[in-house]
Amino acid sequence: MTNEVTTSTFAKADIPYLIAGPCSAETREQVLAIAHELKNNDKVHCYRAGIWKPRTRPGTFEGVGAKGLSWMQSVKEETGLPVTTEVANAKHVELCLEFGIDVLWIGARTAVNPFAVQEIADALKGVDIPILLKNPINPDLALWLGGVERLQKVGITDLGVIHRGFSHLGEKFYRNRPQWQLPIEFKRRKPEIPIICDPSHICGRRDILQMVSQKALDLDFDGLMIETHITPDEAWSDAKQQITPDVLSTMISDLVLRRDRQSDAGVQSELGNLRDEIAQIDDDIFNLLSNRMEVAERIGAFKKENGITILQQKQWSKILDKAKSKASDLGISERFIVQYLRAIHDESIRRQQGVMNEED
Repeated sequence: MTNEVTTSTFAKADIPYLIAGPCSAETREQVLAIAHELKNNDKVHCYRAGIWKPRTRPGTFEGVGAKGLSWMQSVKEETGLPVTTEVANAKHVELCLEFGIDVLWIGARTAVNPFAVQEIADALKGVDIPILLKNPINPDLALWLGGVERLQKVGITDLGVIHRGFSHLGEKFYRNRPQWQLPIEFKRRKPEIPIICDPSHICGRRDILQMVSQKALDLDFDGLMIETHITPDEAWSDAKQQITPDVLSTMISDLVLRRDRQSDAGVQSELGNLRDEIAQIDDDIFNLLSNRMEVAERIGAFKKENGITILQQKQWSKILDKAKSKASDLGISERFIVQYLRAIHDESIRRQQGVMNEED
């Protein structure tokens, strides 16, 4: 039986929980300079800086190591801001606790490994400290949920998760594809766990940070983690995705905060009417899909009778091309229409195979 979170450091109040600071702690002067500028932004709740950096390739900057923890202590002493850093093993946890780090987060490359998450969980047993778990680097919801459960089983109750996007081969727009459906499903499964969005790692670039941050808030995320540096272009790691404290302040001020308004009867009544319209349209779509599958089975029977292969590649390509053109005219995204048609096509093939395998 896992512990249920009742209260959390990261639960949304009047404004989203905002974590800001550099990708990496580089020097004591750099860490403190950024912290003092962020202190002037009254929307920042917690200061972040990577002490150990799990890098993809060897030979790159992998963090200053344990000496940076004393710099984080100085941030607390001089600004009063709580501080957080990433941990990847039990030794990291031990050192962070020794230096009074307020919040620990487990990164995406660690979250993908149940052995590593369990090692960290065991090191935290009996410790009362807020913990954040990033999503695994690959889009595996069960693995993400499993990491949360490992932490809950050792008694961690002040727990949140970070959505930082997912690695996707060939992705060109984002650094890590957000795949919003996964954090949405996580929230459905674990509504008591706050979710913070890390647009810096989703975007990998500055120009779309605001757009992704707004999307997260519109989806009722509880906070944001945004990488911030006094001289972003000179940063020792992830320079392209960091912004200055001044830019952060403007960006946060420009974000639109929308309310749930579940208790507003008038709003809920109108929303209910619109949802009824959606439900009726969905019913019509389901009926049409059922009719379509009946036709697909009749096609399967015809193909069987005439010795025709199930997959007709030229016809499938023709359907796709026509749908893409139609989607463009109707203002529907090409990606969506292709996913939609592929799902229908796969089910049609399955139905036709069923007809083919029936005994005469």
